[in-house]
Amino acid sequence: MRYKSLFLLLLTFCINVFSFDEGFAKNNSINIAYRDYGPINATPILLVTGLGAQLTLWPEFLINDLQENNFRPIVFDNRDVGLSTRFSSQPSQTLNYLKYFMFIPINSEYTIEDMASDGIAVLDHLEIGSAHILGMSMGGMISQVLVAQHPQRAKSFTMISSTASTPNPFNGPKFKVTQQLLKRSAAKDDIEGRIDQSIKLFELIGTPGKNYNTPQFRKNMQAYIKRGGDDGGFLRQMAAIIGSKNREELLKSINTPTLIIHGNIDPLIKVKNAYSAKKLIQSSKLEIIEGMGHLLDEESYAKFQDKLIAFLAK
Repeated sequence: MRYKSLFLLLLTFCINVFSFDEGFAKNNSINIAYRDYGPINATPILLVTGLGAQLTLWPEFLINDLQENNFRPIVFDNRDVGLSTRFSSQPSQTLNYLKYFMFIPINSEYTIEDMASDGIAVLDHLEIGSAHILGMSMGGMISQVLVAQHPQRAKSFTMISSTASTPNPFNGPKFKVTQQLLKRSAAKDDIEGRIDQSIKLFELIGTPGKNYNTPQFRKNMQAYIKRGGDDGGFLRQMAAIIGSKNREELLKSINTPTLIIHGNIDPLIKVKNAYSAKKLIQSSKLEIIEGMGHLLDEESYAKFQDKLIAFLAK
């Protein structure tokens, strides 16, 4: 009987950690796929993903750690990615590449502001008045707008590996990273080719020396690609980023308690962007993480895990 009770306790714990509710929030004609990990009585935290990233890219170790500290992680597919509403325009890779290096504005089908309103739609759908907001990379840009324009909806703001400036050849990614970002040559049905491209990108922007070309990584990426379908939204989201205006004045208006986290060797968004954001947001605290690139892996997370949880707990 004693062992049966222990088994039921463990089973309940596993269900609580790994179960979730999912559905769609509506922002006018746009459907936004979300996943609510619960528990429903914990403090909500909305996680906003980066360029081309589906909600399933949020690492399990982060979701579990937030839950274990009485937070309710809620994630969603940005528009044009994963199961959310997709768009149809076909941006020219070559033309956008040339415009980027010539400082010519790039037209986009939607804006960073539009994407921020999608996050609000998720909170509205779940009837959440306010939540902690955590955005990474492009998700940080989206979250800047969300927090600045809807301060009453944000308990706090955590920005990881992001920037207030529109990326350009002077403050943007290293040249070889930009090349890889704009190289989407594999056909949508060429799963292995797309996995190879993802590995190359992760090797460029992730933790130096980390081996991403493993059987488990390839298996995970295969499931990830099958869930999301074609990656046309990647280039359209990139156009939204490069076509956006600098948000420096917007950041000056943020009074929400803010934690800025950035890797000191980030090759995609240089660390100087974090120092700039710290100066702009008066209510902010800055944590520079030694040896961290642009991606959030378990080794990098361990270096700021306690500081993040302590910040959110305030």
